Amino acid sequence: MGGLFSEKAWEVVLTHKASFLQGLGVTVESALGGIVIATVLGILLGLMGVSTRRLPKTINRIYVEAIQNTPLILQLCLLYYACSFSGHKIGVLAAGIIALGIYHGAYMAEVIRAGIESIPRGQFEAADAQGFDYTQKMAYIILPQTVKVILPPTVNQIGNLIKNTAVLYIIGGADLISSTYNFVTGANTGDSYAPAYIVCGVLFFIICFPLSTLAGRWEAKLKAQDEMMNA
Repeated sequence: MGGLFSEKAWEVVLTHKASFLQGLGVTVESALGGIVIATVLGILLGLMGVSTRRLPKTINRIYVEAIQNTPLILQLCLLYYACSFSGHKIGVLAAGIIALGIYHGAYMAEVIRAGIESIPRGQFEAADAQGFDYTQKMAYIILPQTVKVILPPTVNQIGNLIKNTAVLYIIGGADLISSTYNFVTGANTGDSYAPAYIVCGVLFFIICFPLSTLAGRWEAKLKAQDEMMNA
């Protein structure tokens, strides 16, 4: 069991806890950067997805379909190695942040698009009647009303993004998964692989479980509010 029930194995893991915490820090950093990029892309492309013009809607569909139907690992490798071979070397962390942002940006775009489309058409017409331009209409009337619709799936996407930081391992990142792998393959720590992977899983759980719980509670609360309004 690789030292699962070995007191010595657990002592080795606890002795090197700084390695796991450092990896966790990189995971959090890459996740935060990815979230920022995904949010910006999601809003922009989500708005393009509900545009009345053909070109923005076409760009939205091409982006969403291309990104959602290809693996994140492939996109990361393409970004990292294509840049390296073309003479424009990019750092591992930067490549991870950009790839995570681009990948989850496609899912965020669908969340935003669905949120906007859930707003009754009368709200758009009322905003037009008040003389709001497109930006004002979205900023002051439409997008604020989408918050209750998009919050639960957005939180779920954030949780998925955090877990997907594990792909940095494939290009030699220093994230939590990579740090754990380096630990279990170390000359002096290799016999502690079971405790190491358990600690890694616990750290991911500590971050992701509260997010998934929050999303579930939000969704349940919103359903209850809708039922009360429709009663």
